[in-house]
Amino acid sequence: MASGTNLDAVQAEARAEAAAKAVFPILFSISFCHLLNDTVQSLIPAIYPLLKASFHLNYGQVGRIALTLQLTASLLQPVVGLYTDRRPQPYSLAVGMGITMVGLLAFAMAPTYLTILGAAAFVGIGSAVFHPESSRVARMASGGQHGMAQSLFQVGGNAGSAIGPLLAFIFIKGQAHIAWFSFLALLAIVLLVNIGAWFRKNRRLQTRPVIVDPEHLASLGPMHAHAALSNRQIGWSLAILVALMFSKFFYLASIMSYYTFYLMNKFQLTIQNAQLHLFLFLGAVAAGTFIGGPVGDRVGRKLVIWWSILGVLPFTLILPYSNLLWTSILSVVIGLILASAFSAILVYAQELMPGRIGAVSGLFFGFAFGMGGVGAAILGKLADMTSIDFVYHVCAYLPAIGILTAFLPDLGPVKMHPAKPATP
Repeated sequence: MASGTNLDAVQAEARAEAAAKAVFPILFSISFCHLLNDTVQSLIPAIYPLLKASFHLNYGQVGRIALTLQLTASLLQPVVGLYTDRRPQPYSLAVGMGITMVGLLAFAMAPTYLTILGAAAFVGIGSAVFHPESSRVARMASGGQHGMAQSLFQVGGNAGSAIGPLLAFIFIKGQAHIAWFSFLALLAIVLLVNIGAWFRKNRRLQTRPVIVDPEHLASLGPMHAHAALSNRQIGWSLAILVALMFSKFFYLASIMSYYTFYLMNKFQLTIQNAQLHLFLFLGAVAAGTFIGGPVGDRVGRKLVIWWSILGVLPFTLILPYSNLLWTSILSVVIGLILASAFSAILVYAQELMPGRIGAVSGLFFGFAFGMGGVGAAILGKLADMTSIDFVYHVCAYLPAIGILTAFLPDLGPVKMHPAKPATP
């Protein structure tokens, strides 16, 4: 059965949520900072064609840039999350954004390929520091509406990922122009200092002790059904969620890193037109992200995960055989459906491990970044050995992994209940 520590964490969180309301100014602010952070990050994939031409790179070398960016983020995020679970760092958000700004400026001035890899590492480190604590802030400000809060937080990031290529198309005509986007990072730093002050003031929402009778656990509703799961069931469930994340983010890597090349190669589009198509896809991802969390709050996260992963399979299978019009339409549909999974998966995992919000957030954000980087590197090598078209034929089958969702326990939809007084 779940440990006493987990039981206490479940009950403490439920008591706090019963008396809390969502702090929307903080939610909107942290979402906007996520937008700024991911706008900066998404500039890098958007300028891969420019870097490829300027430094005479092959697809494998482009993939290694993505691997460096994503791997530094993925390896550090769980470590940051574990550390901040024990010692919260309210102002680490601003520090992380500062590291990202250094990486962005290094990109603008990089004279060699190795320097570009170093700049990518700085951006990855900044992301690793930013994401676990910002996800904790979103949960703290949720008032118990965890899916809604995570979706709002995620939609900021995905909107930034969509805006980045569009801004690159408009403003970046050469490598040095990347430096102008450091002002976005500077704006985020100012906002994150204020968020850090709120975080420091309200840490008691997560840490204050609560004494309750375990008999009242059933009154806390389906959102805490995980408290009856054994450690083995929790571990198995986490393993399934990781497999689903692999499916989602490995496929997304094929779009994020190589969609522009795919369109340019198959349909002879210009770089600018291909970037506009990438913007449409990423815009659909942003919209789909917001849908998944609130729907999961109402109907249960397992159903959302089913639909998001396995439900996208028919569309990914058709995509490699489509003309330009249908490729554009299908990419939007795929983005809408596939993106709704992440908030549901993340909150599901957080509910499996109460009291480990930073570690869970760091693990899953880190795994997402890692799969994006590893996927980009492997798919780049595969593209060099075969073709970009072949990459999309292979990746089309990845959503079939969604069948594993059948083995997840059903935690049910969120239902908030008034807290009962503790038994003396």
